[in-house]
Amino acid sequence: MNPSSVNPATLEEWLLGDQELAVLDAREQGVYFDSHLFHAACVPLSQLELLLGNLVPRLSTRLVWCDDGTEPDGSRPLAQRAAERAIALGWTNVHVLNGGTTAWAAAGGELYSGVNVASKAFGEYVEHCYNTPRIPATELAAKLSRGEDLVVLDSRPIEEFRRMSIPSGTDCPGAELVHRVKDMVDTPDTLVVVNCAGRTRSIIGAQSLINAGLENQVVALENGTMGWELAGFEVERGNETSAPSPSGSAREWATQAAARVGSRFGVRLIDRSELQVWQTEGTRTTFLLDVRTPQEFEAGHLPGSANAPGGQLVQATDEYVATRNARIVVVDDDGVRATMTASWLRQLGWVDCVVLEGGVGSAGLQQGLAPRKQPAASQTTSPTISVSELAERLADEQPRLAVLDLGTSIKYRRKGHIPGAFWGVRSRLDQAKAAMDPIETLILTSSDGRLAKLAVADAKVHWPNVRVLALAGGTRAWRHAGHQLEPGFTAPTTEANDVWYKPYDHSAAVAKQHMRDYLTWEVALVEQLDRDPTVSFPTFS
Repeated sequence: MNPSSVNPATLEEWLLGDQELAVLDAREQGVYFDSHLFHAACVPLSQLELLLGNLVPRLSTRLVWCDDGTEPDGSRPLAQRAAERAIALGWTNVHVLNGGTTAWAAAGGELYSGVNVASKAFGEYVEHCYNTPRIPATELAAKLSRGEDLVVLDSRPIEEFRRMSIPSGTDCPGAELVHRVKDMVDTPDTLVVVNCAGRTRSIIGAQSLINAGLENQVVALENGTMGWELAGFEVERGNETSAPSPSGSAREWATQAAARVGSRFGVRLIDRSELQVWQTEGTRTTFLLDVRTPQEFEAGHLPGSANAPGGQLVQATDEYVATRNARIVVVDDDGVRATMTASWLRQLGWVDCVVLEGGVGSAGLQQGLAPRKQPAASQTTSPTISVSELAERLADEQPRLAVLDLGTSIKYRRKGHIPGAFWGVRSRLDQAKAAMDPIETLILTSSDGRLAKLAVADAKVHWPNVRVLALAGGTRAWRHAGHQLEPGFTAPTTEANDVWYKPYDHSAAVAKQHMRDYLTWEVALVEQLDRDPTVSFPTFS
């Protein structure tokens, strides 16, 4: 079966309809970042098998693949290749946008830059509609220097908070704010300041507390840690301070507050029996998302659920679900975080978002991380080489043996790579071959080795007479075995546009300009929405 072609007018009609639809961009994230459709989730051809099963789990869902509409020299269009691979993996309703983003724009369609655009634009829309109060960095700094009664709550995951934070800040990720805030304020007079790196999670976090009826004054830190640094203030690094688990009284307040929010935004509860019916239906997609912290999820979760911490789910929805008009069931332990998350997802347009009554419970739970839903057709056996054997071969300086790292350029550059390893992108192996000397043995590696195993068959097409092996456990296993990693972007075979480099990923010399550009982009998104007939957010009283 071959994918069919769809024109921009038909795609717009589908986007405005109520049937399930997944619009997928096959380009690497760094290329996708420059210009893409609002509703397109980034599923690079190079990682398709690792991403598609989680984002679009139902095989009969209508898929529309797109790229920029060009045909690379010596290679077939990415969208066409991605569509054909999806069909080979079992998806049955697959289409390609004829002419890609170029044709979409030529037909009058709006194109966007950036990542997580739907969530970012929604954040700006929320601030515009609710008039969410904010505080400039200079005013917050003055209040801190005077020792005023306030608390700074950082709505990002601990990994981001640890990297840089506002002095005196406490980590309290998005969905945790209502859940934990009552134990963080001494009196109703305590000013509550919510921040993130930029704008979205600050706005959504502050408005969550306001919607919940917190009696304290709540403000978002204008432009987050970026705004703080651009105002000339220093951030802290390595802070580990986290909001405590809620006490009994704090949990009671949060439960009542979340119930009021749920009523306001029409959040519905379903029981286990209804969830089971949904999960066995073959005509609708049901996502079961656990919005608790990763630590709670690993300690025990419902079978078939995926961890999507609430604040991150609202901030980057397209990284968790890509099937428009699907059903989303969110779950936690007591309903607070699930209800607050569902209230935002419904406003974001996921109108069939409900909360699982009774939460995760305690019986029949699974432990550890949930495995990715990788299509059975992609789970082929690839020849591997152990870390110890590769180390021996490299120590012997075996001629005509090369290592090609297919992990992200950021990790290759910053966290380091196997000494002497080239860096490349799986969908650009033709470029890798052109950049490398003739070889007899090719060792593929990636962060955890999964992508490298998938790429072995692809590499054999380009190196038919070369022995191709995947490093078992990938670069992570190399590091855990105690072997050294080489830093720097030492041997690239293609352009480093596989991922989007955040402002903080750039060197200090240019980071602040990237911050300014990023903040300008975020603010401008709300104006762009007015020009796009395919975008609308539900309204609630």
